[in-house]
This record gives sequence, C-alpha cells and structure tokens, in this order.
Amino acid sequence: MGSSVRLEEIANKILPDEAHFHRQSVADLLGRHNINFPGAQPVSFARSHFLELQRTDYYLCEKTDGIRCLMYLAQHVEAGRPPLELQFLIDRKNDYWHVKGGMMHMPLQGELGKFHIGTILDGELVRQTYPDGSSKLMYLIFDCLCMDGRSIMDRTLDIRIGKCEAFIYSPWKELKKAYPDDVAQQPFHLELKKMQLPYAIDFMFGAVLPNLPHGNDGLIFTCKTTPYISGTDQHILKWKPPHENTIDFRLQIVGFPMTEDADGEYEDWDAKPEIELLVNHGDGDYRRYADLYLTDKEWEAMKAQSEMFDHRIVECWLDPELKKWRPKLDDGVPRFRDDKTDANHISTVKSVMESIEDGVTEQDLIAQQGKIREAWKAREGEAKKARDLERQRMQQAHELKEKQRAEAQRQQAAVAAATAAADEDDGPQYSE
Repeated sequence: MGSSVRLEEIANKILPDEAHFHRQSVADLLGRHNINFPGAQPVSFARSHFLELQRTDYYLCEKTDGIRCLMYLAQHVEAGRPPLELQFLIDRKNDYWHVKGGMMHMPLQGELGKFHIGTILDGELVRQTYPDGSSKLMYLIFDCLCMDGRSIMDRTLDIRIGKCEAFIYSPWKELKKAYPDDVAQQPFHLELKKMQLPYAIDFMFGAVLPNLPHGNDGLIFTCKTTPYISGTDQHILKWKPPHENTIDFRLQIVGFPMTEDADGEYEDWDAKPEIELLVNHGDGDYRRYADLYLTDKEWEAMKAQSEMFDHRIVECWLDPELKKWRPKLDDGVPRFRDDKTDANHISTVKSVMESIEDGVTEQDLIAQQGKIREAWKAREGEAKKARDLERQRMQQAHELKEKQRAEAQRQQAAVAAATAAADEDDGPQYSE
C-alpha cells in the first residue's frame, strides 16, 4: 500500500545545488558533521529483545506501510518581500522534495498566521481509506529532531512527542477547525501517531491493527528514555510477521532463455528471465545473495508496466514453504523501492535473517506481555517510591529551613528586646 503513494504527486524534487544547500542547513541545525540522511533506522526484533522490553521503558505503535520521510519546515527570504513558508519532504535517498501548491501551512502555537522555521519532523506518508470510500493522504508524525531552530535530539522520546503534540499537531488542529475549507486544500493532512504502553500487545492485534485505515506491516517498539539517534538505532525494534519480514535487494537480470527459429538461436526477451538478488556490502560492493522466484503471472504483470527493472531495489520475502525469495506484491506487481538508493546492507540482511530464524510470532509477543507489564509496573513503583522519598526529603528540608528561620527570627526578637530593655535601663538620670 505504501508504494501507491508517490512523492511526485504532491512535491517537486529540487535540483542538486539547492538540495545540497538544504542538506547543509539541516546538518547545521542538528549539529552534525555530515549531510547524510539524518533519520533513525530500526533493528529487526529478535527473541533477545524480550529481556530488553522488561529492562527498559518502551512505547509501542503500529508499523505503517507507507513512505518514511522527514519533514523539514523552512522559509525563503527575498529582499523587499515577506518570508515565504516552505515545507520539504526528505526521503531515504536524502532527496529533498518541495511540497507543491503553497497551500500547506504549519502554524505556531497561539499564532495561526505565523509558521515554523528550522523544524524537522519524522513520520510516514500514507493514504488512508475510510468506510465511506473516501481517502486522504496523511503524514503520520512519530518523532521530532528539531523544533524552531533548536535540536531536541538529545531529549527523551516522551519529551519529543510532547513537543510534537503541543507545538505542531495541536496548532494544526486549531487551524483546521478555524479554516476548514483552506485546510481541505492542503496536499496532505497531519496526524500524531498513537503510542501505546509496551504491554498493550493483545490490544494492538485485537483492536488497533484490524481497524486501521491504511496498510500495516508490523509493530514498532521505541525506547522512551533514549535520545534520537541518526542511522541504525538499537533501541528502535521492528517486529514483522513472517510474511512481512522483508529485505530490499538490488535486482539484476542475468539472462533470458534461449529460443530458436529460422533465423537462428537468440535470447527471448519476452520470456521470464533468470534474476539474481544482490546485497550491499558497502562502498558500492554488491554481491549475489540469492535468486528471485517469479511466477509467470508476476512476470507478465511486470512486463505490462513497460518499465526498466534491472538494478532497481526490490522488496522481497522468504517463502517458508518454497524456501525461495519472493517479491512483495502491490496489486500483483513486485514492489520496487524507488525511494531508496541502495539495497539493504549485509548487516541488515543478517539481522533480518536472525529475526526470520528466531520466528517471533504474534502469539510469542502476546505471551510475553504479562512479564513486560509486570516489569513496567515494578519500575513505575520504584520510580514512585523514589519520587515520594524525594518529596519527603524536600519537605523535611523545607520544614528544617522554616524551623531555622523561625529560630533565627526568635533570636533576633530576643536580641531586640534585650537591647530595648538595656536602653531603657541606661537612660539619662536627673538629680533634684
């Protein structure tokens, strides 16, 4: 479903020189020394992570099957003209897409006519479909890297989400309420992704996932107490069901079957070819990992697209029965990840394979939620006890201070009284 959203429908990819300028601006805002894509990337969920969920506070949300992109809020300043509000979507290729139309507005808290500058959000662009058949493109916000020129990557997740709620989503909702016709013209709407406690696993599978208005391909556990990390973050855990545990490979056509007619033997470019899947070993080093298994129907559907396929990134899953790599399909056609420049690195492939071999199922997750809840409540109890002790300590310190202040006042009063008495006793003496 995610691939049905195309950034070019709502945004224009900016030219390399301009993109370089904005990449540098983003790096400066975040205090980074490189201009690479600054977004965080999860690791695949493994059985060892059950202990991690018991040791540390995490939030849980559904994994949206959309296009992951950062949103960069900026401005264009030109002499003699008022500043122009700009929004850019930054895809995982680190390409910058300028949102079209000039209709998008991201208001400030309490000042709907003003807009954010130097703000970077993290989220997912997805098309939501509703029971009445209508649909709407949405940007689901789940994190924030920078707010109005100040990096907040060092803050914990709960603080970052709180700032998204207070300074981004709530003002936008006020704008929508005050100017519904204008907001209806925006290329996409905003929504704050709902976070659950990490032990609400049964609730997620039973009540949340079946009722989502968009595609879903798993769960995300994100650590509540750690900072935002660019690149691979060991504290963002991505769980997928077996058929959704995918790897992004580079597709390479090896050759087509040979055929023969009166003119001789030649490759039949209409027939289904032999296709290899290449994995990224870094620095442009791509090596064969496996063959791609396509059905005849899938090959015919690919040909009907009239597109080039060689060397594109294709999303694949390991069929447990066939023991072969199969393409993830969208409407019967393999899903090509044109939002990505490179295939998954071999380290990611190994992580996904460990996750597949671990085979953590929905039932396994549900079975662990009791232990996760028990550990969360224990930490919550310890934290409350610590807060109570600190409150008690502060109260005692306050009482001691008040007691000392009262004693000091008493002593000052006594000294003043004694001084007054002495003055009265030592007053002038008059003789008759």
